[in-house]
Amino acid sequence: MSRLFSGLLLGLALLAPGTMHAQEAADARLQPKFEAGLAGGGGWLPDYPAAGQNHVQGLFFPYVIFRGEILRSDSQGVRGRFYNTEGLGLDLSLSGSFPASSADNDAREGMPDLDWQGEIGPALRLTLWQDRTVRQRVNLELPVRAVFSTDWSSVHYRGIVVAPELAYERLNLLAAGARLRVGLGPIFATNRMMDYFYRVEPQYARPGRPAYDADPGYLGTRLQFSYRMPLTERLSIVAGGRLESFHGATNDDSPLFREKWNTSVALGFAWSFYQSEARVASTSSPFD
Repeated sequence: MSRLFSGLLLGLALLAPGTMHAQEAADARLQPKFEAGLAGGGGWLPDYPAAGQNHVQGLFFPYVIFRGEILRSDSQGVRGRFYNTEGLGLDLSLSGSFPASSADNDAREGMPDLDWQGEIGPALRLTLWQDRTVRQRVNLELPVRAVFSTDWSSVHYRGIVVAPELAYERLNLLAAGARLRVGLGPIFATNRMMDYFYRVEPQYARPGRPAYDADPGYLGTRLQFSYRMPLTERLSIVAGGRLESFHGATNDDSPLFREKWNTSVALGFAWSFYQSEARVASTSSPFD
């Protein structure tokens, strides 16, 4: 999924490390092999999928970009490139999301907080159509990720998320080095992941919030977009949004299921303060 989320993937997916420089989009020949910088931003995000409340979340963090043959950390996040051609790719991808305080959420009042979440797993990319002249393409992306949560004192396995997505990408829209991405797709999750969001254990039951045991299956469908634009060779900004529908969701009868629509918006930046002298050639695809 980039994340099977509480709207929280949006926060990190949009703030993913990496800048795309104007000269890279112009001729995509040589790029710094190693970069370091600072990224940050924030958004108005749902506390969890189908939550009835949004909150402002923000984060600032240092980042590194490494453009290796197999391991890469770049404008598309942290990836292990096991196989990559112009039409087909197989990556090992990582993602994460913000925590949510139950004290600030009416539906979850008195329940444990939702912790920081991290994800890891393979992602298959199939390019269905590409226009190299305009630099745009349509991908079918098939990520399968294991989800973990942590409060920084322990780590817990939270199940598996599958989020196939049809994605449109275009480079250089409105500005050299800019990158637009629009994605649409359903989200499915195993029992552990659904329990994490929707289960109410008997000790947390109260009037209006009965005990509930979640089931695996369909979580919802998301439409999301992001637009990254470089302001200078070292500074870029990113904006994005997400609309999620939970109509027909497997656990729509949970007392924690409050809204059939969630919306998210986010803004961020990335500033590259160091770039190595060593340069590497880009791949055959202008998108990588």
